[in-house]
Amino acid sequence: MNQLYAELQWLPRVPQEFSARLKALGNLAGPLGREVQALALHALDLNQLTKLAKLIRNAHTEGKSLAPLTPFRLALLSNSTIDLIVPALVASAARHGIALEVIQPSYDQVAQEALTPDSKVNSSKPDAVLFALDYRALPLKLSLGDAEASSATVQGVIRLLAGLRNGIKANSNAVCVFQTFAPPVETLFGSLDRALPGTLRSLIDGINRELAEFVLGSGDVLLDVTGLAETVGLADWHNTQLWNMAKFSFSDELIPLYADHVARTVAAIRGKSRKVLILDLDNTVWGGVIGDDGLEGIKVAQGDAVGEAHLAVQWLALDLRQRGIVLAVCSKNTDEVAREPFENHPEMLLKLEHIAVFQANWNDKATNIQAIAEELSLGLDAMVFLDDNPVERGLVRKLLPQVAVPELPEEPAYYARTLAAAGYFEAVAFATEDLKRAGFYQDNAKRANLQKQVGGVDAYLASLDMTITFQPFDATGRARIVQLINKSNQYNLTTRRYTEPEVTVAENDTAVFTLQVRLADIFGDNGMISVVICRPEEPGVWEIDTWLMSCRVLGRKVEHMVLREILEHACAAGVHKLAGTYRPTERNKLVIDHYAKLGFTKVGEDEFGLTRWELPVEGSEPEGAPMTIISRGFVGSGERSLA
Repeated sequence: MNQLYAELQWLPRVPQEFSARLKALGNLAGPLGREVQALALHALDLNQLTKLAKLIRNAHTEGKSLAPLTPFRLALLSNSTIDLIVPALVASAARHGIALEVIQPSYDQVAQEALTPDSKVNSSKPDAVLFALDYRALPLKLSLGDAEASSATVQGVIRLLAGLRNGIKANSNAVCVFQTFAPPVETLFGSLDRALPGTLRSLIDGINRELAEFVLGSGDVLLDVTGLAETVGLADWHNTQLWNMAKFSFSDELIPLYADHVARTVAAIRGKSRKVLILDLDNTVWGGVIGDDGLEGIKVAQGDAVGEAHLAVQWLALDLRQRGIVLAVCSKNTDEVAREPFENHPEMLLKLEHIAVFQANWNDKATNIQAIAEELSLGLDAMVFLDDNPVERGLVRKLLPQVAVPELPEEPAYYARTLAAAGYFEAVAFATEDLKRAGFYQDNAKRANLQKQVGGVDAYLASLDMTITFQPFDATGRARIVQLINKSNQYNLTTRRYTEPEVTVAENDTAVFTLQVRLADIFGDNGMISVVICRPEEPGVWEIDTWLMSCRVLGRKVEHMVLREILEHACAAGVHKLAGTYRPTERNKLVIDHYAKLGFTKVGEDEFGLTRWELPVEGSEPEGAPMTIISRGFVGSGERSLA
């Protein structure tokens, strides 16, 4: 069994004072979330996870706050015993910023719970339902060599899973998370099992392929247990003795690993995946120290074992950038010396054009990471910092606990694998716009530099030559709309979360006003940067149900232009008043004055800090900004373009 995975070796080792800290934590009176997460951010074994979960459960029972952890209710439907898994899930979720509540129905009641409207699962209205099924739950019939019968079996299983999914959707409308099925180790024909129709291996392979396609089309979520089992080894994953004795579907030694993968998925559903990879340089991106060894002395070349190990880090960084992860550099170095390999070394894969922010100086690395976050207009909890030096890793963990800092082994050959194993960039959906994200933030850094050169905000905004485009929700933008709704935390007035089916309902409801907003400028296309949903609250009143915006366009008066567009459509629809709500969270303090700055009047506030705001449609003239306006796709109006 590969210990990297089984022991979660990308996490720091458990401190000797773990039990003492746990005991002290139980006596605290204030919010426990940060301290709980700090303990969870170690490579806890099953016993330690269970102890931490007990503390979390007691805190919940006693009414103690787990802020700033994000609450999430997860129902588990399984054909196997899950009693040991539940506490591990709760504690692992805290590691990823989630205060998890697990709804655990009776053993092996999958269909009954999914299809009965008032079942324990459906009545509890979970945020998500995890179908934690293994292959023994499936109606599989061998049909050796019979392709037609094999296909019928596969389709029958997919129909079964779709039926379970539809039951959950109809009765609780929760997000459904489906696991792929890890095949057994035993074969009938040996290698031929994978190729011959109707063998158990062939059937399970077919089911996994069809399930992946089904999930992509349904807007639900896939948890690739097959990939996880194959990574650690199927023989280590399947413990037949545990199944025979307790109907436990995989090895108890792998519960911490499985729980971490489930927790990553839940966190990704809530938009908590990381967005930025910050790279140290010396002995991380290349072997050696550029300031001492010079351009010719660093190791970053094919044919050299150390050089190839560091090239693997560069390959992974480039692949991550291609899928939308932003790259930055944080190095203790003289700037021009640190840049030289990027500019002049023929074996370097990474170039300066791939780096959004380049911080090379003699400041401490925590200070430089702060500067990177500010330049990208992203929170520290979006950052991952890769550094070979344990002292630097420890410093950043201590001063910036929100930043993810993976432990690295002594052998550089395993750096890339360790980073990938940590799962910081877990995704549950994909939009083509994701591929452009790294470029968006890189262009944003150029804008920041331009602002330093141009005098005054108005002159700077005019120099950007911006074009803003307004459209209602549509099928083309739907995936990105859902992604923004579920990932935006800072510039988000209500932080309401909607699934793809719910967004589709809003899109097709003529009484609901929807808006997707795009912005382009001289540096490039920013893509979709804002989403708005307005619902009729009462005759003549629109409630702004959702208003969110990407932080990378802060300071450009986009919110003023969005309000202008809302007011225009409200007036056309006979609406005389807009009503908005600000629901405070740990992360959206940025927009506490959003409505006040736009001219709304506060008309109410409750004991939790939730405020209500109103604005008359007639006579309201929000401040404008120097940008071309394109408005298209709205019912009853053609394209409108104003320079």
